[in-house]
Amino acid sequence: MSYQEELVREEVNLRKFALRLTRNVADAQDLSQSTILRALEKKDYFEEGTNLFSWLSTIMFNIFISQYRHEKKFEFQHDPDFYINRIAEESCQENKVDLATIMSTMKRLRPEHHNILVLVCVQGLRYEEVARKLKIPVGTVRSRLSRARGQLQEMLDTPQKSASVPLPVPPRVRINASGPFSAAHI
Repeated sequence: MSYQEELVREEVNLRKFALRLTRNVADAQDLSQSTILRALEKKDYFEEGTNLFSWLSTIMFNIFISQYRHEKKFEFQHDPDFYINRIAEESCQENKVDLATIMSTMKRLRPEHHNILVLVCVQGLRYEEVARKLKIPVGTVRSRLSRARGQLQEMLDTPQKSASVPLPVPPRVRINASGPFSAAHI
């Protein structure tokens, strides 16, 4: 059997090995093709009578490692997501106003409700951690959090009564004309 025929015969096993390495079908196909191409280029280095798959899998593994190292080394230089994720954006004015409103509203909550909201929603602690920290049962944490969220939502939904003086209501206009637009209709 010729060297090329043996390569074709090992192609199925190479694809399986490539899939185990890459965990991606498209990348596995690319890696298999690169391996076969390299094996054809370097066929003079293959010793007759030795295990072809072992030789091919070594080539494949070396290609895989080289590609992996290359991607890790140069990934950040060419990937715009790397830079985009590192750019800090200023919050828009609406978000700042909303945050200020929520913070001022939270200050009006009862202290135990305020603390629960800060620990769970702001600091991101799990219910069990909050329960240990406050030395209360987990069920109490859940019920206080539920009540705190409900109370906060209700406070945010209810517009605050302004301390300013209400605008005067204009008096009704009297028209002395008769017809469909007389004072009786106004």
